[in-house]
Parts: sequence; structure tokens; C-alpha cells
Amino acid sequence: MRRCRAGLLLAVLVLSGCGRPAAPRVDPSAYDQFFLWAGVPPPPAVAKASEIYILGGEIRRGGPARLIDMRAGVPHVRRARVWLTIRSERLDWDAPVWDGVRAMLARWRAAGNRLEGLQIDFDAATPGLHRYRAFLEGVRRELPPGTRLSITGLLDWSANGDPAELAKLAGLVDEVVIQTYQGRTTIPGYGAWFAHIDTLPLRHKIALVEGGEWTPPAALARDKRFAGYVVFLLKPAKPRPPGLADRGSRQP
Repeated sequence: MRRCRAGLLLAVLVLSGCGRPAAPRVDPSAYDQFFLWAGVPPPPAVAKASEIYILGGEIRRGGPARLIDMRAGVPHVRRARVWLTIRSERLDWDAPVWDGVRAMLARWRAAGNRLEGLQIDFDAATPGLHRYRAFLEGVRRELPPGTRLSITGLLDWSANGDPAELAKLAGLVDEVVIQTYQGRTTIPGYGAWFAHIDTLPLRHKIALVEGGEWTPPAALARDKRFAGYVVFLLKPAKPRPPGLADRGSRQP
């Protein structure tokens, strides 16, 4: 009898594992807003995009601050709205950096793009939001009049951010795009971070990674400031040479 019960229990466990549905994956064709980084070929879905965040430049740590142009030429996007994204690893932007940013904005607008404004991609730690807010106050002073401002944000902001500091950000930026991934992978346990996303006091979008796991958290259904998804597009993985033994996966 015990052997029968053990066999039955094992069968139940196997069947329950087999019946568990796979987590939904992010398919770009189901979305219409995208991050497009340098060197990433746009998939067909981009042709129908309503909004595209295009990496135009980087400001890297080490040495004097300088704006590095990440594109061979100025993009020409006729249909979608365009954000010029600057990825920054530092906040000590000086006059030459700002001259470069304003010149890049002007070139992109003169090329006929429907330029929405500037997006700053900076990983501001939650305890340092007051310092980031001070930087953004300077950004507003440096931007040409009428230029909209978007920033990226961390999952932790809605869970552990100072409500007073977040409210001040709402007066400085037009939107924040909350990142749910690191590299090519969705952050494990992402659902728990969204328990209070509906209390985030500024307009926000959710950034997903192409091919990553995503099940919409229940809180988004009641989130009045949620403004849609932005998919971070990936460069296709390099095909493995034929006959090469699998020694473990490594992202390019």
C-alpha cells in the first residue's frame, strides 16, 4: 500500500509540473514603443511603432565628462515619435557636454524627426534620489524651451522611494520609464516590486526586455498614471558554429 501511495504521489507531482504553463515572453510584435540601441537591427515591428527611444550618445565615467556620439549619422524616422536618449554614467555634465546635447537635439529635429525631447538613461539609486533631483533641476535650465524630458527609473523607486522626493520629480520630468530587466533577463520576482506602483506620483511607462518573462502585475490595472510599455530590443545572439559542443551559455 505504501508503495502504491508513493507511486501515486510521484505521478501527481510530475503531472503538476508538466501542467504548469510557461511564463509569457515579450514579443516585440505585440507592442508599439521601443528602445533602439546602437548596433541593434530593428525588427519589422518597429515599422509600426508609435514611439521610439533611440540611443544617440553616451557619457561615460572616467576622465573629463564628454558626450560620445553613438550613431554614424542622424536617424530619419517619419512615422513614430522620437526621443533622443543619452545614456550617462555620471552627473557632472559641464558646458561642453551641454553644447553637444543641444546640438544633437537640433540636428535630429532638423532632419525631420518628430522629436519628443530628451531622455536620460541613468541608474539613480533610490537613496540618492535627492541628488538626482538636483541634477534634473539643472537639466531643465539647460534644455531648449519646450523640450520634454524623460528619465529611466529602477523598480525600487515605487517600493522604497521617498514619496516627497518622487513628488518633486513629478514637477521636473514629463515621464519615467521603469526598467524591469538586467542585461537580457527580466529581474526575478518583479511582481513583488509592483505592489504599490499605482502610488508613484508621476506619469510612468514600464520597460520590458525582448524575449523576457512578463505577466502584468495586478496593480497595473488600477494604475492611473501607467502610460504603456517600452520594449528594449536586443541584438540577435550570434549563431553557434556547427559541431561546437555546448559548454554553457554566455550572452554576447
